[in-house]
Amino acid sequence: MGFCKRMAAAAVPLLLAMGAQANERACDEFYARLPNVSWALCQSAQLQPGEGRSVRGRMIYTRDVLPATTRLRVLVIGGMHGDELSSASVALHWIRLAQGSPEQIHWRFIPALNPDGLFDKPARRMNANGVDLNRNFPTPNWERDAAFYWEKRTRKDPRRWPGKTPLSEPESRYLHDEMQRFKPNLIVSIHAPYGVLDFDGPIEPPRRLGRLYLDQVGIFPGSLGNYGGVHKGMPVVTIELPSALLTPRNVEIQRMWADLQKWMGVTLAGVVAEPQGVPLQR
Repeated sequence: MGFCKRMAAAAVPLLLAMGAQANERACDEFYARLPNVSWALCQSAQLQPGEGRSVRGRMIYTRDVLPATTRLRVLVIGGMHGDELSSASVALHWIRLAQGSPEQIHWRFIPALNPDGLFDKPARRMNANGVDLNRNFPTPNWERDAAFYWEKRTRKDPRRWPGKTPLSEPESRYLHDEMQRFKPNLIVSIHAPYGVLDFDGPIEPPRRLGRLYLDQVGIFPGSLGNYGGVHKGMPVVTIELPSALLTPRNVEIQRMWADLQKWMGVTLAGVVAEPQGVPLQR
């Protein structure tokens, strides 16, 4: 064996050990904080540090479930609002389900995009700079529309402050860059607590996922659905769980997953993932 091959072989156990340590650190926090998340469930997720960090330098963990051949790429995001604890829990449950899924889908999970908000005591919607990440994406006319909406429609609700500029926050910049790197055919963003299903994008939306029925609530300046689904043509399914603090029962989590798979099989049947690194033609 050549020197380079020996060095590469020697590095594999070290990388595996580092990955296991990162997953254990994540589970120490998630198990203590999230509802309906057992230690075994979190360990099986095999979370890894992504390229992103929060305002306070916390790791933003990810997990890729990658089949031998890929037909679609799907990005699943939880915990964009830190006080919606159930959204991060459901993302972890779905990682387990994705691992047993035979479909040719490359899943990329970001269970807790806003770890500073999630691990605050009490947890809070915004990040450490007080910004609502779901109002910080660069939709057209953001400078005018986001400020107007916040001032006039929310009466300067601090929980919905869009920030000073689009992508001002490291967490939203990370997700924005991840969308460009990963080029998902579908984005699933998990929220709470309105108990509905929302959708933005150029394709036929799902009518229901489990007990959640489609109720398109409109678009907001700077939201992910507005930015990704309306202006970038990346369909965005927004799941609003019924409770921010309690997950649905496990059987309902599985039913939502099954309905998502069924809808994807019908609606995205003719879609083929383009090679990463090649710009999408829109």
